[in-house]
Order: sequence, then C-alpha cells, then structure tokens
Amino acid sequence: MRFGVDNILRWFTAGRGALAERTGRQETAPAAVLTPEIGTLGTDAALQISTVWACVDRRASVVASLPFFAYESADGQRSLARTSRLYTLLHESPNGRMTPFEFWRAMMMNHDLRGNAYARLDRDTRTGEVIAMWPMPADQVEAYVLDDGAMAYAYRLGDDVAVLAADNVLHLKNLGNGTTGLAKLDFMRSSTHEAANAQGSASKLFSAAGKPTGLLMIDRVLNDTQRTAIHNNFAGMGSGSTSRLFLLEADMKYQQLSLSPEDQQLLESRQFSVEEICRWFDVPPVLAHHSNVTTWGTGVEQIIDGFYKFSVRPMLVNIEQAVRKRVMTPRQRSTMTAEWNLDALLRASLKDRMDIYAKAVQNGLKTRNECRQLENDPPITGAGELTAQTNLVPLRLLGQVQGGRNADPQAPVAQ
Repeated sequence: MRFGVDNILRWFTAGRGALAERTGRQETAPAAVLTPEIGTLGTDAALQISTVWACVDRRASVVASLPFFAYESADGQRSLARTSRLYTLLHESPNGRMTPFEFWRAMMMNHDLRGNAYARLDRDTRTGEVIAMWPMPADQVEAYVLDDGAMAYAYRLGDDVAVLAADNVLHLKNLGNGTTGLAKLDFMRSSTHEAANAQGSASKLFSAAGKPTGLLMIDRVLNDTQRTAIHNNFAGMGSGSTSRLFLLEADMKYQQLSLSPEDQQLLESRQFSVEEICRWFDVPPVLAHHSNVTTWGTGVEQIIDGFYKFSVRPMLVNIEQAVRKRVMTPRQRSTMTAEWNLDALLRASLKDRMDIYAKAVQNGLKTRNECRQLENDPPITGAGELTAQTNLVPLRLLGQVQGGRNADPQAPVAQ
C-alpha cells in the first residue's frame, strides 16, 4: 500500500485535530492556527467587543425567553404535565437560585463562547428524577473519555475538584466531533483580534481629539532656544481642544505624517468586523444593530424569520435531545416529552397572532374560547364549539345549509 505525503502527515497528526477522537482529556481548541503570533482573547476581553456581546446576548435571550414545557402522553393524547417534577424543573425553577430565563441564558452564553455548556444535575436518591440543575462555567470543567468509552467531568471550584459521571451532567455541545464541542472563541481568534485592533486604533485616535502628527518645516537653522520655544508653542497640535487655531509664521510649513481615518479605512474595517463576527455566531447583522446592511421595516421580517428557522430552531432541537438523554429518567422517556414552545415568538406581533387564530377558527381547528384562553381572556357563552366557513360545504349539503345560519345540525343527511 502506497501512502502519499499528505496521507502520512494526516496519519501522524491524527488525534490532534478538531475532528479527532481520543481517550482522556478532551481538547476543544484548534491544534493549528492560521496566525500563530495572534493570541486568543479570553471571554472577558471578547465581550468588550460590542458585536460579540450583541450576538451572544441576542441568541441567549431569544432561547431563554421561550417556554420549555413537559408533556405527558396517554392513549395517543398529549397534555401538559403541570404536576410533574420535570415540568417544574424546565418551566418554573431549574434550581433554588435561578429563574428558567437566567439558567438558559447562562447555558447559552457558555455554549456560544466556549462551545460547551455544562450543568450539574441533582437527583432524587429514591426515584432518580432530577430536582435541580446548576450551571457550571465551561472554563472550570474538563471532559474526559474513559477507557470503556464512558464520559466523566472534572469540575474545579476553588481548590476543590468534583468528578461527575455523565448521568449527572447536562452537556450541550456546539459544532464538534459529537463528544465535545469546539471552542468558538478560540477558532475565531483572527476575527476578534482584527476587531480589537480596529477598536483600539479608533480609541487612540479619538482620545487625541483626532489630531494628526506631523512636521513643521522652517527654511533656516534654529538655535536651541528657538527650537524649545516652537515646541512649547505648537505642543497643543497633538492635544487640547479641537477649537484652537494655530498660525504658522515666518514661512513655516506643516507636513502631516499620520494617515487620516479615511486613509486607514478605519471605519470600513470596523463595519466589516461586525459582519465577520455576526457570521461566526450565525446572527444576521441587522439583529446586532448593524444599520449598514438593512434597516427595520425593509425586509427585516424575512431576515428574522430565517434567523428563527436556521439558527434558533436547530439550537432548540439540540437542547431538547440533550435534556431527553441526560435529564429524563427511562420511565420519563417512556411516558413524557419535553419541547420548547415556538409559538411564544409570536407574542410580540399582535397581527400575526390574530391572523393565525382567525384561520384556526375558520377551519375548525380551534374554538373561539381556546383562542381567547391563549390571550388570557375569559371564555364567553356559545364560543366553545368548533366552527367552519360554509363556502366549502359538500354539494350534498347545499340544500340543508341555507346560508350556513338556519340549518338544523341534527337533521339527517339526504341520500
């Protein structure tokens, strides 16, 4: 068997790349980098880039704002399991310190920045059901694959280390090899470095009131006293108020040395860095308040719809399956399901909700009282029956409908 150079290199570097499978401690950072001289920004530094903060907050807040329901299934019917521990855990109180919104936003933040989100699961010793979920910062957790293929997690808290079995950890994984997710912040180091440099350059430029450096050219030789006097007179060109006016006397000429922000393409670089970082987080730039792409009201509705379908929905499926695998007991998995309610995304749009209710009522899918209940309105008499428009009545019933108002619903159908 003949091996090419590429195959030989791939063979010897196996186990060190992003897709590698290995036992022991799992690595989430890239084994090779495009620009070795560039260091990785930590989470605190990266979050000081406004686009990183906006993208992480947007994704985390959208997911955390959705209700997470637990359902019971019996005889082919499904109903909310309001009295179950699973419902309380997912929808009411994941632990004694956090609301569901706070818990899932913290999990999403770790997932998006570090590629993995971990939560310690406290279980009832009698039934095995989870009674609390506690987020563990991804920087304090190390994932291990044991020799028998099982996973274990080492959680460092101060000087203490707790080793947890896989059954006691909810693990959300970003893009990766299926065992662990890849640390996105490490892979996007070039983009964050460019954004940080552009932000630093802008800060330095405007901290000097936008004043350029340059040369004063004089057509004669000066003595030390004259040089000192000129330095003192024109020191304000590099600092001080922007409203000061300087006069150049005795054939003095000024030559600018530094480039203007336009020459440096500073503004364009900063705009591009917004789009680049948004691409990493799969967030449309307009949702990170980047007005250079589009503005509210001009196609943004379709952009948001695409964000829900292609970015938010896959993340919700990932969470649902992880909860089913790690949180639910075998007994719960046989009788219950846990799902996010995407209908909550319509709460901010009254028009969309009313259109959906109208179609559901007109086609006999929901009663008017069911729609009123979704809007927290009290039921009304006579609105609890399924109805439908009569413009699609079968031909055999046309003589009995009488305009859809006076027909006797108990009358026999003519044969």
